[in-house]
Amino acid sequence: MPPRSRLHVPNPPARPGQEPDFSYVQISPAGAVQRPDVMAAPRDIEELSVQMVRVLGEDHRAVGPWNPHLEPEELQVGLRHMLLTRLFDDRMQRIQRQGRISFYIKSTGEEAVAVAAGMALTPGDMLFPSYRQQGLQVVRGQNLVDLMCQCLSNTRDMCKGRQMPIMYHSRNGNIFSISGNLATQFPQAVGWAMAAAIKGEDRIAASWVGEGSSAEADFHYAMTFASVYRAPVILNLVNNQWAISTFQGFAGGEQRTFAQRGPGYGMPGVRVDGNDFLAVYAVTQWAAQRARQSGGPTLIEHVTYRAAAHSTSDDPSRYRPKDEWRAWPLGDPVERLKAHLIALGEWSQERHARLEKELEAHVSACWKEAETYGTLSGGPALDPLTMFEDVLKEMPANLARERDEMRAQRSGAGTASAHAPPVARKG
Repeated sequence: MPPRSRLHVPNPPARPGQEPDFSYVQISPAGAVQRPDVMAAPRDIEELSVQMVRVLGEDHRAVGPWNPHLEPEELQVGLRHMLLTRLFDDRMQRIQRQGRISFYIKSTGEEAVAVAAGMALTPGDMLFPSYRQQGLQVVRGQNLVDLMCQCLSNTRDMCKGRQMPIMYHSRNGNIFSISGNLATQFPQAVGWAMAAAIKGEDRIAASWVGEGSSAEADFHYAMTFASVYRAPVILNLVNNQWAISTFQGFAGGEQRTFAQRGPGYGMPGVRVDGNDFLAVYAVTQWAAQRARQSGGPTLIEHVTYRAAAHSTSDDPSRYRPKDEWRAWPLGDPVERLKAHLIALGEWSQERHARLEKELEAHVSACWKEAETYGTLSGGPALDPLTMFEDVLKEMPANLARERDEMRAQRSGAGTASAHAPPVARKG
């Protein structure tokens, strides 16, 4: 009989009840990858898309040409930002389980992807995150109370009750609104970057998607436009191994690295240890310098692991081994940066414990304040009249009429209730 073709279906290396298996993850030694000139031609640096940029060695020392040589004070700020992000996540997860907010998504294990990149960029750069980069909000100085109020949809909700929880934005922080539609932020970031270049600005854009979202058409639209027009943008692909319950192989990571898509589109692709704060900072800094010098876009694959569930609506024990996170060969980004500072003599377990206690108290105080602006079950509520705001630049006559009618009805109802006779109650 003639041979028959067979369909290949990617198979996760381990399922519930089995031992974790990360043998498929190709890891370069710390300090082994060369750092090319920021204006190197993409065809000359294709090896960056296969190797893995790493700075922190097993002894927690920084080695190699990608070492950004940050001052201890900067590293301590980075550690604080990552730890605050994690403690904020933990508190919001508990609050959701108590029924006090409806939904939440954590970034546990991926804090360096957002915090290190955010610190490597300038405040004027425009950020287009997905729903797992809350560390960018922390880096840009967003008040945790505002983030909590958005999750509560209360009177201080930045989205005025129009978005599901965790869809934050920050006008002052230059952070674009998060969307529940996957990968839309990638072409938006490219368009913004193209506009900045047309206006002759020195600002650049950066965006983040998960590896599962790279299978969306928007990812490829963004890559095409960014490459053709050499847009000053950094396109971050966060490979955390799981797209909800789907292993990263289903998005194409089984045959090639995700970073290799960069050279395919004519741009550099850089694969980096996403749990190495120093490596993420250095690669982001390199890509930013390239973009500002009209070198065009860079695709960065952050190899990391989603330690928590995809969201509070997900149960990862149904599709991957329990505690698989603990076997992840690239470790914990918070613990690795802490160990690096201790190795430098610039930190200690005691100082870390004090910082953790301080930040926990801060998060607790922020939640207490957020509740004063309204909760899901009580307190002040958003004014329904806000539904007419922030939609159209100029309100048409029919909407203005509906708004006025609603305002009049509410006013009349209030007057009527104030003069209504008491209702007899059974007692």
